[in-house]
Amino acid sequence: MSKNFEANAAYQNFDKLFIDGRWKAGGSKPRPNLNPWTEQPIGEVAQASEADLNAAYDAATRAQPAWAAKLPSERAQVFAKVAQIMEQRRDEIIGWIVREAGGTLLKASLEWKSVQGVMLEASSLPYMVEGKILPNDTLGKESRVYRKPVGVVGVISPWNWPFQLSARSLAPAMAVGNAVVLKPASDTPITGGLLFAKLFEEAGLPPGILNVIPGSGGEIGDAFVKHPAPRVISFTGSTPVGRGIGKIAYEAAIIKRLELELGGDSPLVVLADADLDLAVEAAVFGKFLHQGQICMISNRLIVEAPIYDEFVDRFTARVKGLKMNGPDDPETFIGPIINRDQLKSVQETIALARGAGYRQLAGGEAQGLLLPPHVFAGVEPEGALYRREIFGPVAPVIRAANADEALRIANDTDYGLSSAVFTRDLEKGVRFARSIEAGMAHVNDQPVNDLPFSPFGGEKNSGIGRFNGRWAVDAFTTDQWVTLQHEARPYPFDARILSPGASESVGG
Repeated sequence: MSKNFEANAAYQNFDKLFIDGRWKAGGSKPRPNLNPWTEQPIGEVAQASEADLNAAYDAATRAQPAWAAKLPSERAQVFAKVAQIMEQRRDEIIGWIVREAGGTLLKASLEWKSVQGVMLEASSLPYMVEGKILPNDTLGKESRVYRKPVGVVGVISPWNWPFQLSARSLAPAMAVGNAVVLKPASDTPITGGLLFAKLFEEAGLPPGILNVIPGSGGEIGDAFVKHPAPRVISFTGSTPVGRGIGKIAYEAAIIKRLELELGGDSPLVVLADADLDLAVEAAVFGKFLHQGQICMISNRLIVEAPIYDEFVDRFTARVKGLKMNGPDDPETFIGPIINRDQLKSVQETIALARGAGYRQLAGGEAQGLLLPPHVFAGVEPEGALYRREIFGPVAPVIRAANADEALRIANDTDYGLSSAVFTRDLEKGVRFARSIEAGMAHVNDQPVNDLPFSPFGGEKNSGIGRFNGRWAVDAFTTDQWVTLQHEARPYPFDARILSPGASESVGG
């Protein structure tokens, strides 16, 4: 991988912003970009000022009408081209995900595959923007509904799965005719943003349709949301930050629509009749993939009492076999925590678990940012780790007396993103899944699932709206009602004309 990466220098220079199809210096001081595997810099990334932000939104506003007017096939071809370029540059892109986001080769490969799927999905979305002809009760009137792009979309993406979670918003938004301004997370400005600028530049995207402006939230965060240009703000990140964005969006001079994918407290429930081999393997993958730094990761493992002890023993043994051999080993499953602040937060969670007297069955001390996976048994439903989004390699295993209690525990949270349940009785699993208060529920699979044409999103404090497929078309377009009066109509100037059953209608 590294040899292929170094052989191609085209995607190695990321010290500038990308605005209106041009690479330019940022108006704020550049920021070092650290490799979580080594905690050493891999370069500096330009930082946007508020002037850069304004320039990006102005460019998007100017460019968008011509882009929206293009034939669906013209827009579709750009995304098909990006998917092709991604194939050619696979090793290079995976190399960046490993180095910048602290991904293992497995995680980076999964993310690359997901984003290529998003690009192929986006190549079909221009053909899914459909209008309607509505029946109406006014003589001579034709009633149409046109579906059209909102105009400009602002995207704020996170650091944990940056390539995918940026693509999931920016590609559909552009595919249906919008222009995008993207602010990637400060820890992953390349994989969350600037890589896309390179890909779409190479694919021939017109200038101004995608603008990428890494920058400090403290300097440009509020202005990014307040700016009058974006009609939709798409944000993926923590619930507290999402609340703040919502407040700003609704108080802005022009109110914004929101697409929010926020925090998670996803339960993975193992019922007494589950296939334990399947449940254990899925639970290990769904808890420790990318060190647990995923919004829909299994945050709580809830196991029915009759199989609790056996599950814990098998699960712990499997966890102890997970490899931490460094970024060049394809069998490495556990990589580094993204940064020192996040490591401190996870270590505080571990200290809480130990202080509560939970049985620690696996773990170890951090080496740099590499933290071994931890397992705690005997975790109480109302205890120290309850309702705490861990976002790290720590697995609390909770005993439930029966299926009813397991469901109560699963729903006893302010979040509702993803969930999972394991049982040999599939229809019982479906009934259980439909009773979980979450936007997504999976029977006999772990909760980390995201497919291009399936609705991704949460309930309660896990967000607003849905991503992917037709749901993405809805997210980034708006309805406009247009009527045509084909023949002169009489207007009611006398209230007596409006008798019950009259066909005339003026308004509501």
